[in-house]
Amino acid sequence: MTSPTEAGTGAGTAADSEVANAQRPRPRRGISLTDAGPPIALVVIFGVFAVLSPDFRTISNVQNVLDAAAVLAVVTCGISFVLMMGSIDLSSPGIMGASAITVALLVANNRNDNDLGILGVVIAVLLAAGLGCLSGLALVVLKVPSFMTTLGVSAVGLGVATLMFAGVQPNVSDTMLEGWAVERFLGLARLTWIALACVLVGWLVQRYSRLGRYAFAIGGAEEVLALSGVKVAPYKVAVFTMAGAFYGLAGVMVTSQLGAGLVQAGRGYDFSAITAAVVGGTLLIGGRGGILHSTVGVLLVTVLTNGLVQVGVSPYWQGGVQGLIVVAAVAAAVIPQRRRNQVTK
Repeated sequence: MTSPTEAGTGAGTAADSEVANAQRPRPRRGISLTDAGPPIALVVIFGVFAVLSPDFRTISNVQNVLDAAAVLAVVTCGISFVLMMGSIDLSSPGIMGASAITVALLVANNRNDNDLGILGVVIAVLLAAGLGCLSGLALVVLKVPSFMTTLGVSAVGLGVATLMFAGVQPNVSDTMLEGWAVERFLGLARLTWIALACVLVGWLVQRYSRLGRYAFAIGGAEEVLALSGVKVAPYKVAVFTMAGAFYGLAGVMVTSQLGAGLVQAGRGYDFSAITAAVVGGTLLIGGRGGILHSTVGVLLVTVLTNGLVQVGVSPYWQGGVQGLIVVAAVAAAVIPQRRRNQVTK
C-alpha cells in the first residue's frame, strides 16, 4: 500500500516529467516566425539606422547602446518570469524607488554616517525581494488579479521611499557604487556586465530549475499542473519574489548612474520592460518566450530609441513609435494562435 508521502512524491515526479516533456525540443521543419522575427527585426533596424546615420554605426555608439540597455535588461529579466506565468507586474517603479532610496542611505552619503558598502546593496535588494513577495502573497491568498496587487505594492514602495526621502535628497559618495557606472571593462561599463550576469542567471533559472519549468507550465496550463499534484501557489510567490529582487538591483543601478537616491528612480520602467518583453516574443498570456527572447526585445527597443535620436526624430514621437511596435508585436504573436484555435468544419 502506498503511503501519502510516497504518493505525493510520485505525483511531483510525474509533474516534473510532464513539464520536462512539454519543454523538450521537438523536431521542427523550420524556425517559427515568432522566434526568428525579433532577431531579424533587430538586424534590419540596426542596418537601416547604420545607413541613415554614420554616427550610429560607430563602436562608441554601440557601447552606448549596450550601456543604455543595462537597467532595462535587469528589470525585463524580472518581469519576463511573471509574464511567462500569464500574470502582469506593475510594481517595478515603486520597488525600484524604495531600493534606490534604501541603498543611497546605507552606503556613504550626505545624510548620515552609514558606510555599509556592498552590504547596503544586499539589504536594498532584499527589501525589494520582500515587496515582490508581498505581491505574490496578495495574489495567491487574496485572489486579487496580479495587475491590481502589483499596482498596490508599487504604491507601497513609493510610500516607503517617500518616507525615507524625507524631503532631502541623499547623494551617494560611495566609491564602489559610483564605480559601477563610471569604471569600464573591455569598453563596457560595469553596470552592463552586471546586466549580462543577470541575463545569464535568469536564463539558467528558466532553463534548468524547477521554478523556471513551472513558470512556463503555469502560464501554459495552470489547471493541468495543479491537477497533477503540484502546489502552484508557492511557485507564484517565488516568481514574484525573484522579480522583486531584479527590480531592486535595477534601482541600485539607477542610483549608481545618478549618484543619488530618487523616489522616481523606476518611473516608466514597467511599461518599457513589458514593451521589450512582448517585442522580443514573450507573450502576455504566458507559456511562451523567456529571458533570451526578452533580451532581444530590450536590444531592439534600445537600438530603436538610440537610432531615432541619431536621425533627429523628436522625443515626443518616440513613445508613440514604441506603442505602435507593442501593438504590432502582440498582433503578430496572437493572430497565428487564434487561427490555430479555430475549428475546421
